[in-house]
Amino acid sequence: MQRRKERNYEPGSGNRRKRGGWANRTSSIKKKRRGLGHSSTVRSDRCVSCTSFNILAPIYKQFSEEDQSCRESQYRAYWLSRNKSIIGRLLGDRSSIICLQEFWLGNDELVNMYEKQLGDAGYISFKLAWTNNRGDGLLTAVHRDYFRILKLLFNDFGDHVAQLLHVESVVPFWHRENSSIQQQFLIVNTHLLFPHDSSLCIVRLQQLYKILQYIETYQKEHNLEPMPVILCGDWNASKRGHVYKFLQSQGFISSYDTVHKYTDSDADAHKWISHRNHRGNICGVDFIWLLNPNKQRKPLRTSWNEAVFGIIKVNTYLSFVRASLTETIAFAFLKVDSPGNYITYSGFCQALYQLGLSGHPDGLSSEDTKVLWVQADTDGNGVVDYVEFLQRIWNPKCSEQPEEKTVSGTKGSPITGGDTQQQRAFGFDVKDAVLFPPEVERGMWPENYSLSDHAPLTVVFSPVKMPCGGPVC
Repeated sequence: MQRRKERNYEPGSGNRRKRGGWANRTSSIKKKRRGLGHSSTVRSDRCVSCTSFNILAPIYKQFSEEDQSCRESQYRAYWLSRNKSIIGRLLGDRSSIICLQEFWLGNDELVNMYEKQLGDAGYISFKLAWTNNRGDGLLTAVHRDYFRILKLLFNDFGDHVAQLLHVESVVPFWHRENSSIQQQFLIVNTHLLFPHDSSLCIVRLQQLYKILQYIETYQKEHNLEPMPVILCGDWNASKRGHVYKFLQSQGFISSYDTVHKYTDSDADAHKWISHRNHRGNICGVDFIWLLNPNKQRKPLRTSWNEAVFGIIKVNTYLSFVRASLTETIAFAFLKVDSPGNYITYSGFCQALYQLGLSGHPDGLSSEDTKVLWVQADTDGNGVVDYVEFLQRIWNPKCSEQPEEKTVSGTKGSPITGGDTQQQRAFGFDVKDAVLFPPEVERGMWPENYSLSDHAPLTVVFSPVKMPCGGPVC
């Protein structure tokens, strides 16, 4: 674990120094945000900024290494000072959208402080508690000068929830003599389950699947035009995990990785971090994802099946605890006690149970298992032979065509007018993305950073026109 002491982050100061990369980059971001709101002529520098931050609820923050039951929530002066500093940081950044996780909804004083100070700064706030009454939840704040709320929804998946906001720009991003277009897009704020053990990977994936399914259903039921989707939150999943790959298969891009040109390679996997967890491990788990309306996507269920097969492969490896797991050994494990050289449905179900993926309330349902089986049994003869195992479970490849057609021009062009709404969709380019404190951008966690055990992530998006074709528009 890499750690480094460099700067002192004073409470109440917004935790910002005049020297160093963060101050310069923050100034750059603010320059890009100017002009988002008040004239009818849309310029190419009109940007949307978004901050996602797990602020560590005081009921979870351990106050003593000797007594782990002692929490910050027991000491008003400490949690009050820390949260005042967090508010100072947020107001100093002036993002047009703020998504907070682990917001302490169980304390009225803290809730009122955030609502008042954010409200005085021009934000309208929406709160949502977890369904298991554990004391914290989500807060999403949108600046009323920039956006109006068309719809506020929430999705309940087990004891976790997600906020979904359908927003529209107050001032048109594009203006003509007789018409104008207010940019609409969807914002999601969520916090996925922490993976206390490998069996919970399937739970986290199910939570994400339900969120994407909810978004898809909402768009279809309301017959919405293609529009961008921004997903914010603490995903409790790194770049090397199934959640990251699942979102990529659905056309989403990681804003921070896109700006910094980081790939999915092992070399780039730990270039940045955003969290030091309760075990002392440092990792990158906070993301702001973007889906533009011209992106190619696999069918949602296909991505889900492939992700689950990936978890089966990983959990099979873990169950054997050996340096290398061959295809033959994995096939033999899934066969269970099958008399032939094939996997039966009952053996498949038994293997999923042994891997911890089913047989408990948060695991795969019988319907999920049947869908996976149909995906694996390609010839429909009731068993999965070795070839089907290799093609559908061990190294699954999508055999279905994408739902949407990719068109030339992935980044789009700045909005300057001259095109009809029917000819163009409107999306976002990622202009900048910054983590604080600056050490985390180099893969180090400073010991004297005390705002949270997470780093806030701020992303700047620029509205662009995107060519449409086929089923996209």
